[in-house]
Amino acid sequence: MATSRPDGEARGRSANRVLAYVESRKNLTGSACGIVGLALTYTGLAGAYWPVVVAGLYGAGALIAPPERPPAPDFPDPSSRLDALRDDFGTLRAYLDEVELPPAAAGRLTELTELLAGLLAPGWVSQALATDPEGVHALSRAVHQDIPESVDTFVRTRWWTRIAPGTEPPERHLERQLALLYREAEALATALREAETRRQQTHTRYLEDRGHNG
Repeated sequence: MATSRPDGEARGRSANRVLAYVESRKNLTGSACGIVGLALTYTGLAGAYWPVVVAGLYGAGALIAPPERPPAPDFPDPSSRLDALRDDFGTLRAYLDEVELPPAAAGRLTELTELLAGLLAPGWVSQALATDPEGVHALSRAVHQDIPESVDTFVRTRWWTRIAPGTEPPERHLERQLALLYREAEALATALREAETRRQQTHTRYLEDRGHNG
């Protein structure tokens, strides 16, 4: 009884391999060439050696058939990743609206979230961002990890500071963290802008060269 399942799985795999070969290009091409051999047999051209002719043509057809090509992996489209990230960013903003922050930190957080919202807004900016995997990764890390971690750590540390004062105010760390995250997002926006600038300059040179050559 213990070997019934492995034996059944082995038979199933063997049947699948046989079925795959029956449907393969090699078998289909070889069969077509074999049919040509049978036609030669019926016309009398193959003579007494018709089995050899049919088998040889089948083998030749199987050899010349193009190899089977496994399907390429179907990865998610970059724009679909941005759609999911955009939804997660909405969830993050809803969480941030419930957190009470000092005015300075709140101002820095607003600047950061507005910049991220501009980068993720549907349109040509997000289309340009979708072609930059590193940029998408940086935004995903900011939304999923950096910002919620910074804010949540501040909330927890502030509670401890209130019952055990004397340490550095946690809002200073939060302000520095948000400033660093803003610089990262700003650098990404600058890189996207410079890429569009280079694209415009390249098109200008193309038109100039075309005009000179014409």
